[in-house]
Amino acid sequence: MSLANQLDQIFVFLQHWIEGFFPQWLQPGVGALIAVIGIVATFPAIFAVTTVLERKGLGRIQNRLGPNRVGPLGILQPVADGIKSLTKEDIVPRSADGVVHFLAPVVLVVAIFLGYAVLPVGRNMVLMNMDAGLLFFFAIGASTELSIFMAGWSSRNKYSLLGALRAVAQMISYEVPLLLSSVVAVMMTGSLSTVKIVEAQGGFTGIFPHWYVFTPWGFAGFILFVIAALAETNRSPFDLPEGESELVAGYFTEYSGFKFALFFLGEYLGMLSIAGFAITLFLGGWGAPFSFLGFMPSWAWFFLKLFAAIFFFIWLRGTLPRLRQDQLMNFAWKFMLPMTLLNLLVAGAWRFLGDGWSRWVICSLVLLFAYVLLGRVLMRHQHLGPRSYRYAE
Repeated sequence: MSLANQLDQIFVFLQHWIEGFFPQWLQPGVGALIAVIGIVATFPAIFAVTTVLERKGLGRIQNRLGPNRVGPLGILQPVADGIKSLTKEDIVPRSADGVVHFLAPVVLVVAIFLGYAVLPVGRNMVLMNMDAGLLFFFAIGASTELSIFMAGWSSRNKYSLLGALRAVAQMISYEVPLLLSSVVAVMMTGSLSTVKIVEAQGGFTGIFPHWYVFTPWGFAGFILFVIAALAETNRSPFDLPEGESELVAGYFTEYSGFKFALFFLGEYLGMLSIAGFAITLFLGGWGAPFSFLGFMPSWAWFFLKLFAAIFFFIWLRGTLPRLRQDQLMNFAWKFMLPMTLLNLLVAGAWRFLGDGWSRWVICSLVLLFAYVLLGRVLMRHQHLGPRSYRYAE
């Protein structure tokens, strides 16, 4: 076996080597346990790195330093934050429902971790290669809405309840286009398996890959998926459930200490999970971007793409202002939903129009026309102009 293949499968070989120390009847369970430990160790570690990168990146965008006190260049700030969260007093409101208040962050983190089970991070590196992996991912992801409502309702706080209702309304609204935008990848692959979706994008034409994002329907589906993913994970400019200016901190206003840290962890793990899913559906998963770079391990390409997505999310947070609630809902139902439904029709037309440039031109023009038309309809009653400021005399 070549050195490149050995590096590509090094974690698979390590798992099999550890399994060899156990009886044969125990090996499947031990292998699953090792994979779970790998997921639970890797992605929270990326979360810790992401918090530093985000605070440093936002500081750079806003012309300030960011974390710079704990460790060299502030890189040990996540350690300090973790210690503070573990030692900070856990305050529960007297009128709160104690059991539900405690279970809400636990349910959120557990549900998000379950979504990683069907996420292929490399060749032969997926915990559960399910035939219906895509349905499992979205079914598990839907349970996060329950945990957020549990947090807001159990706190017995009007700000928390209002933040939870806003969060649930937002997540349900954007979950529809999120799911529909991913269906185009299923239509082209003919399978709901995340592994088969990645493998279907594994070919090359010359040096260029057959990623779905390089087609009109794939590019539109990818953009729609990313926008819906930002709303699903409460990232800017869709971070209305945590609107500090009007809701203090949203559904986790009454949380402190380690339980607040679990919500913080769950939000970032959800962002990493859905970014990894976008990579799987539209960016070739673990595949290399050029044929001559295939010597690099598949898992390395997946994590490089994941960090690129993280930097994109950080850039958006430091650039775009927060939307209003009415703008958020109008955008979901009047623009995102019609575009995703139309993209399904375009993907079907792409499949039956045959090879050649005609399908590129037809599909691109249909999507571009719909984009312009829906944009004009949405902006028809928006009177945009220079903002005037008035001050008290």
